[in-house]
Amino acid sequence: MRIAQIAPLYEAVPPALYGGTERIVAYLADALVDLGHDVTLFASGDARTRAELVAVRDRAIRLDPAPLKSDMAAHLAMLHDVRNRADNFDILHFHLDLLHFPFFEHLASRTVTTLHGRLDLKDLPDVYQRWSEYPLVSISKLQRRPLPLANWVGTVHHGLPLDLCRPVPEPKGEYLAFLGRISPEKRPDRAISIARRAGLLLRIAAKVDAADVTYFRENIEPMLAGPGVEFIGEIGQQEKSGFLGNARALLFPIDWPEPFGLVMIEAMACGTPVIAWQGGAVNEIIEHGVTGFVVQSEVEAVDAVAQVHALHRARIRHEFERRFSSHAMASNYVALYRQLRGAELPEPVAMKAA
Repeated sequence: MRIAQIAPLYEAVPPALYGGTERIVAYLADALVDLGHDVTLFASGDARTRAELVAVRDRAIRLDPAPLKSDMAAHLAMLHDVRNRADNFDILHFHLDLLHFPFFEHLASRTVTTLHGRLDLKDLPDVYQRWSEYPLVSISKLQRRPLPLANWVGTVHHGLPLDLCRPVPEPKGEYLAFLGRISPEKRPDRAISIARRAGLLLRIAAKVDAADVTYFRENIEPMLAGPGVEFIGEIGQQEKSGFLGNARALLFPIDWPEPFGLVMIEAMACGTPVIAWQGGAVNEIIEHGVTGFVVQSEVEAVDAVAQVHALHRARIRHEFERRFSSHAMASNYVALYRQLRGAELPEPVAMKAA
């Protein structure tokens, strides 16, 4: 099968540091190659991939040192390239939300669009009704709720390569971990409060976007001055196994309808329990009492910290392998491609070893 993967240009594929969508596109493209498919990745030139790369920009936008950049111009140029090459592919798989809709209406039946973000925004229902011919994929069932009448054709949970994050042989478990982004909806303040009430160190590995600098300085930075908190800053993929694998648990105290929550399966890959706030897709990812605990208050979260020792890290890793590997994700997408195109799609010429 000839498959085009069209990635956002904000981060490298996969990102050097923080980034969700581009990371998933990278793992999906490689896993599809492993399954024997002919994959072309449209992305920035700093991508690392086993697919054929079409570099539509020299580097990802966020880490580009040029003082002035136009993300709209970059993405429109990429869409122009994709459209010119569209006849070379059986499936065009877009990860750009809705940006491509006006340009590929005549090819909509040959597209798949995975929506990676939140959908409870004012202007979205009209847009998805206007371009209802595009087949859409959600990353969780919860994500669909604001747009129940959209053209959903499937839900595919994210997946990671099995060797990306590994359990630590003898985890110390002397701290709780918070990993991701400093923002009001991620509730790092709640994580700090839980850790202090539990009497454990909280280590925070997180980026601070420009939009959240004021929130960080006014709300979070004063809390860092107290005891029991270590702010590390943004970390890369190579540091995650040690950071997550040595933690007693990952705290995921969100306060918004998180569509997935990639850090939860990164922790699971390390065998680390997740203590997550009820909300978003949490109940689809975490099995309460098996891979972590789903809580609704700080009191419940503190109680969960005292109980995580009863969870089996090997079982948590097993559940990750069973449900959230990149090959499981890719196989689910291939099933959707075939469902949409039917007998028109050829079988892979050869299967490669996973």
